[in-house]
Amino acid sequence: MSGAISGSVEAVAAELRRAGCVFAEDEARILVDSASSPDHLATMVRRRAEGLPLEHVVGWAELCGRRYVVAPGVFVPRRRSQLLVATAIALAHPGAIVVDLCCGSGALGAAAAAEVGGVELHACDIDPAAARCARENVAVVGGHAYQGDLYDPLPSRLRGRVDVLLTNAPYVPTDAIALLPTEAREHEARVALDGGVDGLDVHRRVASGASEWLAPGGTLLIETTEEQAPTMFAVFAVHGLVARTVHSADLAATVIVATRSGGAGAVSR
Repeated sequence: MSGAISGSVEAVAAELRRAGCVFAEDEARILVDSASSPDHLATMVRRRAEGLPLEHVVGWAELCGRRYVVAPGVFVPRRRSQLLVATAIALAHPGAIVVDLCCGSGALGAAAAAEVGGVELHACDIDPAAARCARENVAVVGGHAYQGDLYDPLPSRLRGRVDVLLTNAPYVPTDAIALLPTEAREHEARVALDGGVDGLDVHRRVASGASEWLAPGGTLLIETTEEQAPTMFAVFAVHGLVARTVHSADLAATVIVATRSGGAGAVSR
């Protein structure tokens, strides 16, 4: 980094452009607004110029118009996951039990719960750093977060009672990890990115346990790609789930909606 950074957006943007940041002006505004002092600003600009994700530098990420705590190493929620959140909102209702599996920071479940209101939210992730962020983020909406592998840490009383199960499990094929942006490849946990040979290892495990946890008519929502969806349709069918896809061209996002037989949509109580 060259010299001291002044507090102006223009000066910060110029430094970020020299470091190769594509959205230098937008990022500069965020950094300047987030700085508590000139020294703090200089430190943040240096860390961003060195390649640390902006969200890890400022300590938060925005999703669906709200800010969520994101610590270094934790998966940063992507814009495309707004489709997963919107689909969960459409299916949930006050009093519903919602589980955010492979929750990362917990932002997706928290965003859905904040919009619907009155849901019972549970979130879990295998990564301890992610679980710590999730505890802070879901607490705002009265939720609970746990650290552990998939369904293992969930309270047993939730078996057969979950109305909406949303998951943004890793779905990048192992050989494609090297093609990811440097920010993700070098600064997010591998376990949050690597989905195995075809990208669907974790998805299959989620599908195999879903019927045990979903209420009759309860729904599993899982982010994937259009190319992976046909494979997952066959997997869901084996486990007693009827699947369809929701797609957003604007977000370049695909979500599989898989419902447990016994009713349609979320279950009212």
